[in-house]
Amino acid sequence: MTTRLAVLYGGQSGEHEVSCRSAASILAHLDREQYQVTEVLIDRDGGWHVDGQPTPLPAALRVLRAQDVVFPALHGPYGEDGTVSSLLEWLGVPYVGNGVFASAAGMDKGVTKRLLAAEGLRVSPGVTLRPDEDLSPDDQRRLELPVFVKPARAGSSLGVVKVDDWAGVPAAVEQARQVDPKVLIEQGARGREIDVAVLQHPDGRVQAGPPLEIRVTGAGFFDYDAKYDGGAIFQIPAPLDEATTEVLQDRAIRAFQALDCRGLLRVDFFLPTEGSPEPIVNEVNTFPGFTAASQFPQIWQQAGIGFAALIDILISGALADQDHSHHSGLPRQARAVDLV
Repeated sequence: MTTRLAVLYGGQSGEHEVSCRSAASILAHLDREQYQVTEVLIDRDGGWHVDGQPTPLPAALRVLRAQDVVFPALHGPYGEDGTVSSLLEWLGVPYVGNGVFASAAGMDKGVTKRLLAAEGLRVSPGVTLRPDEDLSPDDQRRLELPVFVKPARAGSSLGVVKVDDWAGVPAAVEQARQVDPKVLIEQGARGREIDVAVLQHPDGRVQAGPPLEIRVTGAGFFDYDAKYDGGAIFQIPAPLDEATTEVLQDRAIRAFQALDCRGLLRVDFFLPTEGSPEPIVNEVNTFPGFTAASQFPQIWQQAGIGFAALIDILISGALADQDHSHHSGLPRQARAVDLV
């Protein structure tokens, strides 16, 4: 029996193109004998398209509701931030990946840092600026240069600026606010960039993959161009001793649990080359990239789980967890809403 599966992608965030690339990879690896696939695209203007045809919103929602499971391949605001998780919960349809809370908390870098710090995980010193706030002299004294100025709620390193002189902070904040009015200023961490992928299997077992080390060949840090235009080299597994590997994997699973994640997570670390060896959590991705160039699928490929098998695990997990009772206290069917 085939499973009715909708792949939902696109969206109105600055990561629309990345989402389309992720969806293309997912669609290319789905077993069409196992899945009856419907493509649902949200265009940059918020219009909905089902299998290439412009579709009114109520009709598109009916299509989603008729699925056995939805795979939301959305990155950034209006997708990865909990909004679409909430919509799918409301429709009463099982979906791949993180629920409303983990998605919303994981999207906001400042909130993520506070939750992880409360769990005892190490994070870089930083300060969150709301729309009408500037960096105070006290905060400036507390932080050391260089600092990274980041939109609090965006991905793919959009709007991120490295600042080596305090005089450059106001312009960097203004640039970050073009992406999100809430901005995080974070002390730059010195160390090796290591990513760890976390995968939850359908039986509930949570596994951390082999660490990946990023070596940037072009820009000074892993920015948007380095991510998607070949400006970085990934080494999997990272050349680390067994004890360090185990610490990184343990911290990644703790981050997964601290954020109440489900299905998948990528945790990006700095591994200090001096001082305390405790890894620093840089940020998390509740729906990491699924393009051919993305870290998450490459890590699991190295662990012996190919792209198609990875997709099957995530979909099976969503179906196994379809009552989501730990999120709402209600069975999914009781919360399904009739659509006009």
